[in-house]
Amino acid sequence: MTSTTQTSTTQWSATAPSTTAPTAPARPTPVVDPARWPDVARVPHAPLRAAIAARVLRRAAARQGIRLELPGMKDELDPGPDAPVLRLHHPKAFLHRLGTGGLIGFGESYQAGDWDSPDPVALLTALAAAPEALVPRGTRWLRRFYVRRPPRAELSTPGNARRNIHRHYDLSNELFALFLDPTMTYSAGLFPDAPGARPTATREGLPAAQHRKIDRLLDLAAVGPGTRLLEIGTGWGELAVRAAARGARVVSLTLSEEQLALARRRIADAGQADRAEVRLCDYRSARGRYDAVVSVEMIEAVGRPFWPEYFATLDRVLAPGGRIALQAITMPHDRMLASSRTYTWILKYVFPGGQIPSLRAITDTAARTGLRVDRADAYGPHYAETLRLWRERFTERWPEAAALGFDEVFRRTWELYLGYSEAGFRTGYLNVHQLLLTRDGGTVPGPYGARA
Repeated sequence: MTSTTQTSTTQWSATAPSTTAPTAPARPTPVVDPARWPDVARVPHAPLRAAIAARVLRRAAARQGIRLELPGMKDELDPGPDAPVLRLHHPKAFLHRLGTGGLIGFGESYQAGDWDSPDPVALLTALAAAPEALVPRGTRWLRRFYVRRPPRAELSTPGNARRNIHRHYDLSNELFALFLDPTMTYSAGLFPDAPGARPTATREGLPAAQHRKIDRLLDLAAVGPGTRLLEIGTGWGELAVRAAARGARVVSLTLSEEQLALARRRIADAGQADRAEVRLCDYRSARGRYDAVVSVEMIEAVGRPFWPEYFATLDRVLAPGGRIALQAITMPHDRMLASSRTYTWILKYVFPGGQIPSLRAITDTAARTGLRVDRADAYGPHYAETLRLWRERFTERWPEAAALGFDEVFRRTWELYLGYSEAGFRTGYLNVHQLLLTRDGGTVPGPYGARA
């Protein structure tokens, strides 16, 4: 690995004497397995880009009120004692990664232990609050020359989709059970609202929040006795169980073999095996006609090139008079357009092949079929709280994850993924919507919230 000795690229101009900044004890730098994490193990050498990265970092820190802590130096800007902290343990490696890889390099620096923060979510929230501030306005046109495009091998084609899903959802059912609640639901919960405050989210209340979310979706789709329901994206089976308990006949599709096995077992244990069937099947291969279709946070894995085919499939399988209830993570339309052809750290290490849509993109794409978005209810702050609970539990139960064979780089990868996602929802960079789609586009009263 390249030496991390401090060089001129990390010598910030100081207006105050250099003093050692007080720091909490750092975790040991992780041992990086180059076979498993080749780009984390490799530190690039790009002095000019590192120098530019140093200037951009200082500018962004000043604009966002972030305290920079380097070995043996104190941030002369002094943004205040409550400022979020970016603590650089290996400044040279950090800047060379950042200068070469941009935000992918920023993430790989965290995986490698080059930087830390006593409150990563506060730091990431400050960065996510104004992402445009990270790149000087006059240089943004250069972006197209240095950002990477997603590799074709990760496009969610029928041939690639199962492999993409396998990389995330087939990590280990035991791993997900460590930080999810007993419902094994891996999507935003819906907590009781506290007027004028963030949702009242507690670990004990998370199972009820997940059931509240599921029940609202089933209500949107008018699922009841005798409903023929198609679920696209099984998860670990909780929605199928609750729909079957209402008297529906459920067919649920998944591409995850791990989820398939556990969902079938959970459905059987709930006594609903005669009403709910789980199939290992791509959504494009769905057959039959259904009174209702429900899909929870699955569209994000589809990928923008395949959204038309996704909505065409929904239209094809929906029986006359049927209803579709979707739950989708969304982002503002302009940001979606800017990121839609960019290879991000999340795509590289967490969710290959995905793309978060905008509400406008969903509406416009659905409209090319016979479908119309009738209702769109947002509850992003609830996702921030869901992620906080998952992140806290993941941290607490890490020793058990390590015993399953996951290494320290994986731990830091998931810490950053969960923290980054939480920050996105806290700032509004990300949102989550429950959507009702019908064929006639007529206004249909929904169970909660205001129409977006």
